[in-house]
Amino acid sequence: MKISIINFIANLDQVGKKAVRFGIVIVFLWIGGLKFFAYEADGIVPFVANSPFMSFFYHHPAEYKKHANKEGELIPANRQWNIENNTYGFADGLGVVLVTLAILIALYKVAPLPGMIASILIFIMTLGTLSFLITTPESWVPHLTDNDWGFPFLSGRGRLVIKDLVILGGALITMSESAALYMERKKAHLK
Repeated sequence: MKISIINFIANLDQVGKKAVRFGIVIVFLWIGGLKFFAYEADGIVPFVANSPFMSFFYHHPAEYKKHANKEGELIPANRQWNIENNTYGFADGLGVVLVTLAILIALYKVAPLPGMIASILIFIMTLGTLSFLITTPESWVPHLTDNDWGFPFLSGRGRLVIKDLVILGGALITMSESAALYMERKKAHLK
């Protein structure tokens, strides 16, 4: 009995790969779709504004702290600043990219090469997201009155970012699967 349970568990890798792919698709569709809403666009401002690779998308990245809306808060003047800052334009573009990548990851059996390219792009984007741990001060608990602040004390934003390590590994799996399927079909076509 024990051996059959262990044998069953030992063969769950294919189910796990499907779960990873499904998870990436759902996360990228959902988060990509949310990028079209102001509260989500407002939420990524500290990451984008502090990133040496992305801050150029904003017109006034250094001024973001003065114009921050908390989740669920609407201060019309801050919303107007974000419009002028290109906060929502950037978020809309990012949303399109994320949703497109999710669709390509989902359709890898139909189009393995685009699925592989989407996985590569997700891998690269995830490295960019993980760089926020270095570039975004809001990723760490601030020094207010508690002794627990700075490294290694991740803030809510930091905890959100560190989870991308899992997506990084998942992108390697989806990339590998898509590449293997592409090569398999290429071989079959040459015969």
